[in-house]
Amino acid sequence: MIGKAHLKTNISIITQFYPPDYAATGQFIYELAGALVEQGFDVSVFTGMPGYAFKQTEVKRQECENGVFVRRTGSVQLMSKRIRNKIFGSVLFLLRCVVKFRHKGMRGSHLVLTTAPPFLGLIGWFYNKIFHHTYSCIIYDIYPEVAVRLKVIAPDHWIVKFWEFVNRKVWERADSLIVLSEPMRELLIQKDKKLADKIHVIHSWADPKFIKPIAKSDNWFARQYDLTDCFVVLYSGNLGRCHDSKTILKCAQLLRDRTDIKFVFIGNGVGSQIIKCAIASGDLPNALQLPYQDKDVLPFSLTACDLSLVSILPNVGDTVAPSKMYGILAAGRPVVAICPKDSYLREIIDEGNCGNYFENGDAQGLADYICLLKANPDKQASLGRNARKLLELNYTVDKAVPKYIQALGLKEQEQQIDHSIAISRLCEHEYS
Repeated sequence: MIGKAHLKTNISIITQFYPPDYAATGQFIYELAGALVEQGFDVSVFTGMPGYAFKQTEVKRQECENGVFVRRTGSVQLMSKRIRNKIFGSVLFLLRCVVKFRHKGMRGSHLVLTTAPPFLGLIGWFYNKIFHHTYSCIIYDIYPEVAVRLKVIAPDHWIVKFWEFVNRKVWERADSLIVLSEPMRELLIQKDKKLADKIHVIHSWADPKFIKPIAKSDNWFARQYDLTDCFVVLYSGNLGRCHDSKTILKCAQLLRDRTDIKFVFIGNGVGSQIIKCAIASGDLPNALQLPYQDKDVLPFSLTACDLSLVSILPNVGDTVAPSKMYGILAAGRPVVAICPKDSYLREIIDEGNCGNYFENGDAQGLADYICLLKANPDKQASLGRNARKLLELNYTVDKAVPKYIQALGLKEQEQQIDHSIAISRLCEHEYS
């Protein structure tokens, strides 16, 4: 007799980064996988060893956590943040995936591939080409478009042309593509109109049970870093090539003489190095810089402020989607987005009436708004409550999971399984 437990859809997710790594993509996959398990699906994750969370030295190669079976490769840690070392680590991870997933049991019923690393979709294309195995892609960043927009590589370079060719092949064979914003969807359709019907826009989220509003006076993190008696402007997370560090730096410089206002930077990235140099030179006496915090510290670091910032450069808004927005909303703090006029971040802020936005380069406008909120604590508190309400209504994993189930075609697969079971039982009855 065939039981549904033996035929239940098994989803196999591949992502290079996964907790305890700090990378946001890994955290989202962790929460998504756990939520899918709660919906009755078998979920396994194939990932790398920690590449950023160097404090975590003891990680099991195989474990069942959050109801998810996790396998980790033996690939080396990213002992350097230099691009070529990251590329080497990513290529090594890709090759290990090719080898490991030759076993059908590893591939499960359906493969889900992230863009961490960006060319991971090749795994899906390869096993679909050879074994007709189905797969979907979650696209967090659209490469090589990001690198071209940032002028890291010329648009007519052979690597770009080859990469675009590979992307088209991967995307066309995929059952579905998941992106994080409408501008990302539009960019993919611009690249290939045939993709339109298979693209799903599903926003990211934050866990309202994990990150909750906490008054600064009750927050040990705020007390530890002497943040309780001043107005704190926080930038938490990667301040990289796609983010607007210059506008934030200029704003902090404009307010450098305001001893009652403090800028706190938590994380790393190219922009963080600029901030570090400014602090070291004495140009930012009103700033504090801290490294990435462990996951269990996030509920306190994200609430040790009065205003949080998120930024994106004008020419990359349709290639990436800042995930830090959702943690800010969960923390119940007003949010300011530094972004171009057509950014979807503005729509989110307008939707929730939870902050403000400024064009890239408008450091004075940002500084004036900070002073306005500092002088109006009631307005600040109201915006923070609105932010939390918006998250609870629209941006939790519970809201996202049904959309993922539909995008990944899991309902159809479960229906096919039910149909197979029904036929099997009918045959058993006829021959019994």
